[in-house]
Amino acid sequence: MELFSEIYSCYYQVMRHLLTCQTPFTIDEIRSQICKESFEESLLAIIPKLESGDWNLFARENGLYFSKIDSAFLTPLSHLQKSYLKALLSDPRISLFLDQEQLKTLDSMLDSVKPLWNQEQIYYYDRFTDGDPYTDEIYRSNFRTLLTAQKRRQYTDIDYNSPNGTRVHHYYVPVRLEYSIKNDKFRLLALKHRKNNRMRLEILNIARIQRVCLTDKFFTSQIDLNTLIQNSYDKEPLRLHIINKRNALERAMLHFANYKKNTKKIGENTYECLIYYNQSMETELLIEVLSFGPMLKVVGNDRFLASLKSRLKKQMEMKT
Repeated sequence: MELFSEIYSCYYQVMRHLLTCQTPFTIDEIRSQICKESFEESLLAIIPKLESGDWNLFARENGLYFSKIDSAFLTPLSHLQKSYLKALLSDPRISLFLDQEQLKTLDSMLDSVKPLWNQEQIYYYDRFTDGDPYTDEIYRSNFRTLLTAQKRRQYTDIDYNSPNGTRVHHYYVPVRLEYSIKNDKFRLLALKHRKNNRMRLEILNIARIQRVCLTDKFFTSQIDLNTLIQNSYDKEPLRLHIINKRNALERAMLHFANYKKNTKKIGENTYECLIYYNQSMETELLIEVLSFGPMLKVVGNDRFLASLKSRLKKQMEMKT
């Protein structure tokens, strides 16, 4: 295992929790902990390493796994990690989550560290160029207000320009902020009261919000956001077959990390991945599938396959 990886940070976190716990685990308990703290497909990467002994972190006795690390184990930041953090501070999106005092403190702590990369060194070849205005003060203010409301489960008063140009004014409860890599935009998942006093989940583009204000009302009811999101999914998920050559499985798990999915092995070197989505996600998901490469095959559903063929046909017509 590498000393540090920004890609697999969740693997490090779940393993740290397992290793610093002084009680032994069965392999099923380890599986349960991994699913709870990371992703279901993380089992495909972590469990074989533990069972084979490649990651020599546990002593095994009578079917139980005992940590080889003391509970007082400390992990100070390496120079590489500090360099990585310094690079993140140059990303304009980071200031959406940190206030000026926090940014100033971090800059001071990492003053002598060279960033691992500069923003000018990164070229994005497969995303739209009209990303959100991260340095715009109104955008930043709206974002931080929504972030505060999300943490407090607080109602907000929002003025919003819809995609068709109409002005919308409603009270929303922000429940999740999501980032689209392809669009380079943030979107808000928010709850809105329906006429029957039930809550409906809506998706708003942050850049289209003209004004947002906190109210003195808080959402106190229990609600399962994941269930609401899952209820919005199409009945049939996207079904992919992944040929695990040239590290294709690992790349696919990273590529589609922001979607709910189930992955299982169906052949010696073949995996099936089910991706759950709703119609609002389809165009972005379609672009991501097309950009992946030949190690991925779409085998369903019918509607997605039809959209895929139509898009490929249009691309071929543009070339001729």
